[in-house]
Amino acid sequence: MQATLSPLKFQDPLRTAKGEERAFVAFDGFQTLWFNTGTLCNITCINCYIESSPTNDRLVYLTPQDVVPFLDELAELQPGSIEIGFTGGEPFLNPDILEILTNALQRGHPVLVLTNAMRPMMRPRVQEGIKGLIASFGDQLMFRVSLDHWSASFHDQERGEGGFDETCLGLDWLAAQGAKLAIAGRTLWGESQEASEAGFRALVAERNWPIDVEKPLSLVLFPEMDARVDVPEITPACWGILGVDPKGLMCASSRMIVKRKGADAPVVLPCTLLPYEPEFEMGETLAGSLGPVRLNHPHCAKFCVLGGGSCSA
Repeated sequence: MQATLSPLKFQDPLRTAKGEERAFVAFDGFQTLWFNTGTLCNITCINCYIESSPTNDRLVYLTPQDVVPFLDELAELQPGSIEIGFTGGEPFLNPDILEILTNALQRGHPVLVLTNAMRPMMRPRVQEGIKGLIASFGDQLMFRVSLDHWSASFHDQERGEGGFDETCLGLDWLAAQGAKLAIAGRTLWGESQEASEAGFRALVAERNWPIDVEKPLSLVLFPEMDARVDVPEITPACWGILGVDPKGLMCASSRMIVKRKGADAPVVLPCTLLPYEPEFEMGETLAGSLGPVRLNHPHCAKFCVLGGGSCSA
């Protein structure tokens, strides 16, 4: 049985429960700008870190009018192209998603969309829009599809009966359109890295998906996140002890835009993992969000530092 997190941990942004200095991550330039398109989703997954569901609208749909000012500001702060990521919820539930994707792509940015490739994506209007984007922008647009496990039984434990088959059909359709694809799996079942990769490799070959499982970031296996489970707090000494370069952490090179229900404007967060914690809000502009991030949350330690996780491509 896993130990429970002490209530004394992750309370002070500057000091750990032992009184040691808490580690921070300095911003090192944009590699990815994330937009959370809204927390509504067509399904409810058991271990969804963001608690997306058909009823969770704590983060409301972003509109093109919300997104464009941040893309404009990004162009001023850091000219050139960087990865623009879209996550949810399920992005293809957002009624403006096709216009939003088009805007980012037309500016020359590579775009990453995280999707479950289920019914919202398979609606005729959305399919036609996706086909047009693939035809116009090709490999500039990548779809990372959530397929928790290579077997239907384990995947459906998380996402509901029939979910595996529906997502596979969505992947079949994307592959038939010539889409650039990747898979996001999970490590929930204690399976070895080698066994997981072998299972996904066999599935990809069986379905003839254009995914090279051996290629970095074509198959991403995310560590599990449970803020109730004990995890060590990170101090500056940990970088050397663990052999981790803080420049490799998500908050060193990413920011995420969210809009809270009832809010007048979107706000900037340091990463995709902390959508609801107000203490991590960094203001309403990218320029105001470039300060250091104190690692004052269990996800910072378990997912990023110890788990080596990153949501970017």
